[in-house]
Amino acid sequence: MISSLRGTVAHLGLSSAVLEVGGVGMAVQATPQTLSALRLGEEARVSTALIVREDSLTLFAFADDDEREVFDILLTVSGVGPRLALAVLAVLDPESIRVAAHTEDSKAFTKVPGIGPKVAGRIVLELKGKLVPHGTGESGPVAVVTAGTEAWKPQVVEALSSLGWSEKDASATVDKALKDSPGLAERGDVPEILRATLRWLGQDGARMRGGRG
Repeated sequence: MISSLRGTVAHLGLSSAVLEVGGVGMAVQATPQTLSALRLGEEARVSTALIVREDSLTLFAFADDDEREVFDILLTVSGVGPRLALAVLAVLDPESIRVAAHTEDSKAFTKVPGIGPKVAGRIVLELKGKLVPHGTGESGPVAVVTAGTEAWKPQVVEALSSLGWSEKDASATVDKALKDSPGLAERGDVPEILRATLRWLGQDGARMRGGRG
């Protein structure tokens, strides 16, 4: 099992990155928060989980071992695959997931695209006892990479779409999330706008229902 990678960031996208390790480029999938902390051309370390399928080998990367642990536990829930588990971590930080599971707060999971009430209830039921809160639930700082003001929205929409939202819903959600924060749009800080949008979703509940099961 490949449990971590340390190497130079050779490519950086909104849903994936490539770390060059010993001359080999290793592609990883990750949340926008994890990717926003990486810097092109600089060395980075990420915790990883290798998902093996009959026709593919996919590496998922995380900011630390705690995120990977929660990801692995989410995969034990019936019907939750790696993409959905990653989407959960994009909306809820590990401690928030622990708290939601421990307090049987199924509504917290309906904030994630692709998760409706039935699936959320199953997640809580199967995670009960597996995850115990042990911190404040506060997320760590995320580095900011500035983009041009005309280019930021397509990038943000693309990142949200990779997590399960339709392009139309993603665009509408970004507009609503930034309604009270016009300064973010003016600066065009893509990671910061992503954080604001995901935080808006996390604080205000399940706002987007299109395409959920």
